[in-house]
Amino acid sequence: MESILNPNPEIVVALNIGSNKVLAMVGRKNILGKMEILGYGKAACEGVTRGVVTNIDKTAKAIDDAIDLAEKKSKHEIQAVFVGIAGDHIKSLHHQGVLYRDDPKKEISQEDIDRLTQDMYKIPLAHGDKILHVIPQEFFVDHKEGCIDPIGMSGSRLESNFHIITANSEALESLMRAVDKAGLQIAGFVLESTATADAVLSKEEKEGGVVLVDLGSGTTEVGIYFDGIVRYTSVIPLGSNVITKDIKSGCSVLMDQAEKLKVRFGSALADEIVDNRVITIPGLMGREPKEISEKNLARIIQSRVEELFEYVMWEIRRSGFENNIMAGMVLTGGGSKLKDIELLAEFQTGLSTRIGEPLEHKISYFDQEYSNPSFATIIGILHEAIQKVTPGLPVEPKETVKTPEIFDIQDDIADTRMMETVELGGQGKSGWFNRVVTKGYDSIKEFFAASPDSEF
Repeated sequence: MESILNPNPEIVVALNIGSNKVLAMVGRKNILGKMEILGYGKAACEGVTRGVVTNIDKTAKAIDDAIDLAEKKSKHEIQAVFVGIAGDHIKSLHHQGVLYRDDPKKEISQEDIDRLTQDMYKIPLAHGDKILHVIPQEFFVDHKEGCIDPIGMSGSRLESNFHIITANSEALESLMRAVDKAGLQIAGFVLESTATADAVLSKEEKEGGVVLVDLGSGTTEVGIYFDGIVRYTSVIPLGSNVITKDIKSGCSVLMDQAEKLKVRFGSALADEIVDNRVITIPGLMGREPKEISEKNLARIIQSRVEELFEYVMWEIRRSGFENNIMAGMVLTGGGSKLKDIELLAEFQTGLSTRIGEPLEHKISYFDQEYSNPSFATIIGILHEAIQKVTPGLPVEPKETVKTPEIFDIQDDIADTRMMETVELGGQGKSGWFNRVVTKGYDSIKEFFAASPDSEF
């Protein structure tokens, strides 16, 4: 039962569909106007590749599982959701618009800005693309120096540069069908890149100039903010999954074993490895075990992460704002939890770097569980969705599309058993070392026997 003290009892649900997992979070705006999180659900997802739904059945199943957990934790039934949009189909472009006013002596109003902004939705796009957001950069009145807010000024010519974000209509349709097949209605869409920025960046960082790098499992999203406005966005079709694949190939292990090696022992800087432990992975079906040192594992990871930040630097130079980044770089997303990744980012880019966690002031009764980069995007989506809901009115879901029949292809995955031993500093396997290994064997075996961690 809703509290009678809450003037806005409407429940808002955010849905983040990623390449590795689906997150659903339930929240509302409390009496103080702050976001209150009521619960969340998480489920593994195998139907999304680089942020694009490739298997509707598998994605719908993951959505249903996440929603079911969110309902149990929040004790609320979920019918409509705000869906985050991301993936390598997201593109951005810049365009210039001009509005000629009939009465140059009349002050410029919000209506004039809206008319100029709406004209951007008429520009020609590549086949299949659809405009998601039109973001004004700066305005010019009668060729005068640019300004952020022209309201109250007067002139006959109002001009503006716009940052336009587009998405592929087929990718959007697949996303809608997956949500519809899970038995949910779509209340609205939220662009994940701007939602993440809202969750982790401070106002001062956006003013001074900052690069936001969201390291997802399938893609890496780059956003550049300056003077409080998003100036540039792009999607790099590489994510932390490629690190796992490199480990799988370099160490000749299974994918879930590679993920565990990355999460438990991985580091982005090989030079930071002091105790060069040796990780032993038993072979399949009685075959010889495989061994890899932590330093060699870090070398595999470091080479791929360096390549990733080379792409990030290329995007920064391409944006034209390379010299306007006073606040440095912020890393967020599950991939940012990789050990020493912020140090490598600083060495590679020359920008001061921090890990971006959800800001406490965005949430009422902040729980330390949410101070995790993996929650940045879903909290941002929920915060933006709550702002869109009119107090006192229910969410009006949009129409959903009819779902076509899709064949579900299941991959056969061999059952494996895994254990590991750790050798410190090249010591032999007798004496005190044997006792240490024996003592920790049960906990290590339990770690590798568990289901693979998909936070990266």
